[in-house]
Amino acid sequence: MAFLRSIRPDEDLEVIRGQTLTLRQPAVVDYAEWAELRALSRAHLTPWEPTWAYDDLARPMYRRRLRAYAKDIRDDASYPYFIFDAESDALMGGITLSNVRRGSAQTASLGYWMGAPYAGRGHMRAAVETLMPVAFGLLRLHRIEAATMLSNIASIRVLESSGFTREGVARAYLKINGRWEDHLLYARVATTPISAAPRQGGGA
Repeated sequence: MAFLRSIRPDEDLEVIRGQTLTLRQPAVVDYAEWAELRALSRAHLTPWEPTWAYDDLARPMYRRRLRAYAKDIRDDASYPYFIFDAESDALMGGITLSNVRRGSAQTASLGYWMGAPYAGRGHMRAAVETLMPVAFGLLRLHRIEAATMLSNIASIRVLESSGFTREGVARAYLKINGRWEDHLLYARVATTPISAAPRQGGGA
């Protein structure tokens, strides 16, 4: 743990403010809006996600997620965020840096989801562009990896338009909606210093 503490940033990472959206770590008060958006977007999301549990949208399950998120953040293992419209403060989706590996790797995996009403409008690309300076700057990561199904054209466009390079195909990489699916593997590497990260702020 001493090594982990030595590489954790001193800055508050609870909120990351971009030009058109805000990334904020999930909170108890977000439950109702999150559950409503996920339920509304179920048909849109399930082809690209692991099979939902029967109680996936229940409040107790959400609280368990929050406890797991809090532990992961403390352990420098994962950084989950909800995506909010900067003007209306409406919840639009989520984005996460997970599986953080330190030492000689300094790597994390990028994952995301966008609610059906907000899909196809460029919001996810904006969210990725908002998070990357923090990943390479404050979190001092060197490499961000991402994987997407071969048929997920929208996700491929997000990654390729956000500076990610396709590196190959992983067969039967993840079990998605009950089936083992091949995935395209992407990565983005910090090759130049980050001169300015998005403004940081507390929860208020």
